[in-house]
Amino acid sequence: MKAISNRKMAALAALTVTVLAGPALAQASLAMLGTLDRGGWEVRYRDGSAPRNICVRSGQEFIQLRHSESGCNRFVVEDGKDQVTVQYTCRGNGYGRTNIRKEGAGLVQIDSQGIADGRPFQFSAEARRTGACR
Repeated sequence: MKAISNRKMAALAALTVTVLAGPALAQASLAMLGTLDRGGWEVRYRDGSAPRNICVRSGQEFIQLRHSESGCNRFVVEDGKDQVTVQYTCRGNGYGRTNIRKEGAGLVQIDSQGIADGRPFQFSAEARRTGACR
């Protein structure tokens, strides 16, 4: 039996780590969203549309404000300390790209655009924690 050189062994180990850890590395944590206060939040749209109240449990509720269905595929574009950007596709109902910037544990700025129900959308909003979920 032939001995494997150190160089080949190192290359094999690196390949194994890449293959096994690749999927885990590709999934960003969106940790910033987890630092937001839980509870009731009011989303105020900059265009003057009626405000919307949502119950925040994980912070990820802000990602798909125009696509309420679950099961959408998400791709994390940016996963920073104070800002995240997520692109998502909802099979049969469009897609979106949302940027969420944290100003405090109870205050975020949201910019989103995409296609929902066959129509384009774009909005900027501010969301503030208002208290307990109702």
